[in-house]
Amino acid sequence: MEGERSAAGGPALLPAGRERGRGGGGGGGGGGGGGGGPADFVALLPPEVSSRIFSGLDVESLCHAAVTCKGWHRVIESNDRLWRHHCLSVRAVCQREIDCDRGNGYSWKITLLRNYWKSKVKQEWLSGKYSNIPSQNSLPEKSMYPMDVDTWGEILEAELER
Repeated sequence: MEGERSAAGGPALLPAGRERGRGGGGGGGGGGGGGGGPADFVALLPPEVSSRIFSGLDVESLCHAAVTCKGWHRVIESNDRLWRHHCLSVRAVCQREIDCDRGNGYSWKITLLRNYWKSKVKQEWLSGKYSNIPSQNSLPEKSMYPMDVDTWGEILEAELER
Protein backbone atom coordinates (compact mmCIF):
# COMPACT_ATOMS: atom_id res chain seq x y z
CA MET A 1 0.00 0.00 0.00
CA GLU A 2 1.39 3.34 -0.91
CA GLY A 3 2.77 5.19 2.10
CA GLU A 4 2.81 2.25 4.52
CA ARG A 5 6.00 3.65 5.99
CA SER A 6 6.41 7.25 6.92
CA ALA A 7 8.99 9.36 5.18
CA ALA A 8 11.13 9.09 8.27
CA GLY A 9 11.02 5.31 8.01
CA GLY A 10 8.64 4.96 10.92
CA PRO A 11 6.21 2.10 11.27
CA ALA A 12 3.13 1.86 9.15
CA LEU A 13 -0.22 1.92 10.88
CA LEU A 14 -0.66 -1.79 10.16
CA PRO A 15 0.75 -4.38 12.52
CA ALA A 16 3.93 -6.17 11.56
CA GLY A 17 3.42 -9.03 9.16
CA ARG A 18 0.21 -7.66 7.70
CA GLU A 19 0.64 -7.21 3.99
CA ARG A 20 -1.58 -5.71 1.40
CA GLY A 21 -3.70 -8.22 -0.37
CA ARG A 22 -3.66 -10.80 2.41
CA GLY A 23 -6.84 -11.00 4.27
CA GLY A 24 -10.06 -10.46 2.72
CA GLY A 25 -12.32 -11.98 0.47
CA GLY A 26 -13.46 -15.45 1.01
CA GLY A 27 -13.16 -18.33 -1.21
CA GLY A 28 -15.35 -17.98 -4.17
CA GLY A 29 -17.09 -15.26 -5.88
CA GLY A 30 -16.73 -13.86 -9.26
CA GLY A 31 -14.69 -11.07 -10.59
CA GLY A 32 -15.58 -7.55 -9.66
CA GLY A 33 -16.97 -7.92 -6.17
CA GLY A 34 -14.10 -7.33 -3.84
CA GLY A 35 -14.81 -10.01 -1.32
CA GLY A 36 -18.48 -9.17 -1.34
CA GLY A 37 -20.13 -12.08 0.41
CA PRO A 38 -23.65 -11.85 1.79
CA ALA A 39 -22.43 -10.13 4.98
CA ASP A 40 -20.46 -7.45 3.12
CA PHE A 41 -22.32 -4.24 3.90
CA VAL A 42 -20.16 -2.27 1.46
CA ALA A 43 -21.51 -4.33 -1.43
CA LEU A 44 -25.09 -4.02 -0.18
CA LEU A 45 -25.32 -0.37 0.87
CA PRO A 46 -25.03 2.84 -1.14
CA PRO A 47 -21.46 4.24 -1.11
CA GLU A 48 -22.38 7.26 0.98
CA VAL A 49 -23.79 5.00 3.73
CA SER A 50 -20.67 2.81 3.71
CA SER A 51 -18.51 5.93 3.90
CA ARG A 52 -20.56 7.18 6.84
CA ILE A 53 -19.94 3.89 8.66
CA PHE A 54 -16.20 4.02 7.94
CA SER A 55 -16.07 7.64 9.15
CA GLY A 56 -16.73 6.39 12.68
CA LEU A 57 -13.48 4.40 12.76
CA ASP A 58 -10.28 5.61 14.38
CA VAL A 59 -7.14 5.85 12.23
CA GLU A 60 -5.76 2.42 13.02
CA SER A 61 -9.13 0.71 12.50
CA LEU A 62 -9.58 2.55 9.20
CA CYS A 63 -6.19 1.26 8.01
CA HIS A 64 -7.13 -2.28 9.04
CA ALA A 65 -10.48 -1.99 7.25
CA ALA A 66 -8.72 -0.77 4.09
CA VAL A 67 -6.86 -4.09 3.81
CA THR A 68 -9.82 -6.31 4.67
CA CYS A 69 -10.95 -6.88 1.10
CA LYS A 70 -10.90 -5.19 -2.30
CA GLY A 71 -14.38 -3.71 -1.95
CA TRP A 72 -13.60 -2.05 1.36
CA HIS A 73 -10.21 -0.95 0.08
CA ARG A 74 -11.78 0.72 -2.93
CA VAL A 75 -14.34 2.62 -0.83
CA ILE A 76 -11.85 3.74 1.81
CA GLU A 77 -9.02 4.66 -0.53
CA SER A 78 -11.27 6.68 -2.82
CA ASN A 79 -12.77 8.72 0.01
CA ASP A 80 -10.46 11.62 0.75
CA ARG A 81 -12.89 12.93 3.40
CA LEU A 82 -12.17 9.92 5.64
CA TRP A 83 -8.46 10.68 5.69
CA ARG A 84 -8.90 14.47 5.83
CA HIS A 85 -10.91 14.28 9.05
CA HIS A 86 -8.18 12.34 10.86
CA CYS A 87 -5.41 14.41 9.32
CA LEU A 88 -6.95 17.61 10.65
CA SER A 89 -7.04 16.06 14.13
CA VAL A 90 -3.33 15.30 13.88
CA ARG A 91 -2.77 18.87 12.68
CA ALA A 92 -3.65 20.13 16.16
CA VAL A 93 -0.28 18.74 17.28
CA CYS A 94 1.72 18.80 14.02
CA GLN A 95 0.43 21.89 12.22
CA ARG A 96 3.74 22.82 10.58
CA GLU A 97 4.33 19.27 9.35
CA ILE A 98 0.79 18.79 8.00
CA ASP A 99 0.79 22.16 6.24
CA CYS A 100 4.19 21.42 4.71
CA ASP A 101 3.14 17.99 3.43
CA ARG A 102 -0.12 19.33 2.00
CA GLY A 103 1.80 22.20 0.40
CA ASN A 104 4.11 19.63 -1.20
CA GLY A 105 1.13 17.91 -2.80
CA TYR A 106 0.75 14.87 -0.58
CA SER A 107 -2.75 13.42 -0.36
CA TRP A 108 -4.65 13.56 2.93
CA LYS A 109 -4.00 9.86 3.43
CA ILE A 110 -0.24 10.03 2.83
CA THR A 111 0.02 13.18 4.95
CA LEU A 112 -1.76 11.36 7.77
CA LEU A 113 0.44 8.27 7.47
CA ARG A 114 3.57 10.41 7.46
CA ASN A 115 2.58 12.25 10.64
CA TYR A 116 0.32 10.01 12.72
CA TRP A 117 2.88 8.33 15.00
CA LYS A 118 4.93 11.49 15.20
CA SER A 119 1.89 13.35 16.52
CA LYS A 120 1.30 10.68 19.17
CA VAL A 121 4.88 10.84 20.44
CA LYS A 122 5.03 14.63 20.20
CA GLN A 123 1.80 14.99 22.18
CA GLU A 124 3.16 12.76 24.94
CA TRP A 125 6.33 14.83 25.16
CA LEU A 126 4.44 18.14 25.08
CA SER A 127 2.03 16.99 27.79
CA GLY A 128 4.93 16.37 30.16
CA LYS A 129 4.63 12.60 30.25
CA TYR A 130 8.42 12.30 30.17
CA SER A 131 9.29 15.30 32.37
CA ASN A 132 10.49 13.31 35.37
CA ILE A 133 12.32 10.44 33.73
CA PRO A 134 15.50 9.71 35.72
CA SER A 135 17.48 8.22 32.81
CA GLN A 136 17.18 7.31 29.16
CA ASN A 137 16.70 3.68 30.18
CA SER A 138 13.46 4.68 31.90
CA LEU A 139 11.90 5.94 28.67
CA PRO A 140 9.16 3.73 27.21
CA GLU A 141 10.00 1.97 23.96
CA LYS A 142 7.75 4.15 21.77
CA SER A 143 8.73 7.49 23.28
CA MET A 144 11.13 8.39 20.48
CA TYR A 145 10.44 9.17 16.87
CA PRO A 146 12.58 10.98 14.29
CA MET A 147 11.70 14.66 14.65
CA ASP A 148 13.24 17.79 13.24
CA VAL A 149 14.99 20.48 15.25
CA ASP A 150 11.91 22.75 15.29
CA THR A 151 9.80 20.01 16.85
CA TRP A 152 12.39 19.35 19.55
CA GLY A 153 12.54 23.12 20.11
CA GLU A 154 8.78 23.14 20.78
CA ILE A 155 9.16 20.25 23.21
CA LEU A 156 12.05 21.92 25.06
CA GLU A 157 10.14 25.21 25.32
CA ALA A 158 7.17 23.38 26.81
CA GLU A 159 9.49 21.61 29.24
CA LEU A 160 11.08 24.90 30.35
CA GLU A 161 7.66 26.37 31.03
CA ARG A 162 6.74 23.53 33.43
